[in-house]
Amino acid sequence: MSLDDPVVITCSISGAIANREQCPAIPYTPEEYAAEARRIVDEGGVHIHIHARKPDGTPSYEIEDFAAITAAIRAEVGDAVIVNYSTGTIGVPVAKRIEYLRECRPEVAALNMGSMNYAKYSRSRKQFVFDMVFENPFSEIIELLEAMNELGIKPEHECFDVGHVGSLAPLIDMGVLRTPLHVDCVMGVVGGIPPTARNLAAMVENIPAGSHWGVIGISRDQWMLVAAALTLGGSIRVGLEDNLYLPDGRMAASNGELIAKARQMTEDVGRRPATVGEARAMLGIVQAAGSPA
Repeated sequence: MSLDDPVVITCSISGAIANREQCPAIPYTPEEYAAEARRIVDEGGVHIHIHARKPDGTPSYEIEDFAAITAAIRAEVGDAVIVNYSTGTIGVPVAKRIEYLRECRPEVAALNMGSMNYAKYSRSRKQFVFDMVFENPFSEIIELLEAMNELGIKPEHECFDVGHVGSLAPLIDMGVLRTPLHVDCVMGVVGGIPPTARNLAAMVENIPAGSHWGVIGISRDQWMLVAAALTLGGSIRVGLEDNLYLPDGRMAASNGELIAKARQMTEDVGRRPATVGEARAMLGIVQAAGSPA
């Protein structure tokens, strides 16, 4: 990649963990997701990563909630964004995750590329705020990949460490993973790779040639990682799932504010935001899967 290459600006619109007590802007209802999607598109975002919620804000893995949120977004912005569903969770069977992919047919679905300790550490308390094992065995990765292949859904490979990047090669060799790839380096989760520019460069060096890649920075290190990715030639993700704060320390009033800052940083390094058509081509989306509803 060169600095002239357009940048796919992605928004992680809500996540599944943060709530309105932490940030009032997090969308819960389909209408709120749609309003945020409008702000995202207006500021240059072209790819929205969705965790479904019920209207009371609790995480959902039900077909009807994914369908309602997606329909509301499409009614508001049409095909101006690529819709990407999360498949990462703890305790939800793979079959249930495949069900909402099959019924709603997003263009892209996230695929976590390995198991790990997944934690948040408090330096002030000298303890882990939470600590769990995030299981993503190859058997589940292959089952999800085979379903995505069947449904025409492009996988987004979320890699939390260099070893997760290394896990792509055997899947390509098996023929279950089809190139070109769309790989995101997730940095800043305790248990995964530490969030530094040098570590990002090391991850990128291991990504199979010809892949599109981006960075997902967690918490306030996000903006430094955005700058590093833009300089290295990658794409970027921001949004209220990953980080609630602007670089000056203010809490974001919307996802649109975070996307606007990401767009400004993109332009400041001499690059430009990708159009949605360019983004579909860059991510290797063969055709818009669309919703049957």
